[in-house]
Amino acid sequence: MKIKLDPYRIFNQVALEKSLSGAAKKLYISQPAVSQIITQLENDLNIRLFTRTPKGVVLTKEGELLFEYVNAGINLIEKGEKRLADSKNLYEGELRIGVGDTIARYYLIDYLERFNKVYPQVRLKIINRTTMELTGLLKSGEIDIAVLNLPIGDSSLETIPTSKIQDVLVAGKEYSYLKSKTLELEDLQNMPLIMLDNRSKSREYVEDFLASLGIGISPEIELGSHDLLLELARIGLGLAFVVKEYSGPYIDNEDLFQIETSIIIPARHVGICHLKDVSMSPAADKFVEILLG
Repeated sequence: MKIKLDPYRIFNQVALEKSLSGAAKKLYISQPAVSQIITQLENDLNIRLFTRTPKGVVLTKEGELLFEYVNAGINLIEKGEKRLADSKNLYEGELRIGVGDTIARYYLIDYLERFNKVYPQVRLKIINRTTMELTGLLKSGEIDIAVLNLPIGDSSLETIPTSKIQDVLVAGKEYSYLKSKTLELEDLQNMPLIMLDNRSKSREYVEDFLASLGIGISPEIELGSHDLLLELARIGLGLAFVVKEYSGPYIDNEDLFQIETSIIIPARHVGICHLKDVSMSPAADKFVEILLG
């Protein structure tokens, strides 16, 4: 039997009010309409649900049995509707964000804190992976958005740039003789270089730019952490390509200095990545608003 919900909603309200007219007022429909729907429901079920009295109506034993289930079901439906509305209004829900180590530490933390203060009922789930892994998680629906180094060459994904970053070359005191010089990028081929490993989007960006100038490089040290780049450059193991915005304390404290180069690497962006042609959730929309400021 195909179940129609409206007759059961009306049945439930009549049972609660113990009155056809009382239910009609609550439901904003006419009393004759309520009476007709109850009669039709009794005919469909082939059972009497109410006994009419001078003071109103009372449930029959069969009606009481049905009411036990209908009332529970209606309550669950109303609770579900409320939770859905609350989720749309960001009173609850979940936002699943994918992000890499460096961006999480140096860029995203403050924005996560701001979002949590404004929307504390939204549960934040943070997943830490490489760029390639995060794009895969986006496509499989396991995360809602990813915060990544741009650009991303994937036609199934859409990106929203949120912050500009600059790749620079830095060194420690062992290379202080370079402070007063402008280094030709070709000279990098003869210098000890420290870079992120070849899975890194940041390294790919720098190498692609140098390659466009006909310069091929081979780092002596490859690392999986931006922090380690800074530390190994600080102790004099080589020149490191780092993100300037993530290296402030080292440069401000003069543990490292920025090397001037004849050609500046073009700035790039960090941004939000999500599935193209799929609307972001209300929580994701609000998070992007906070990132864009």
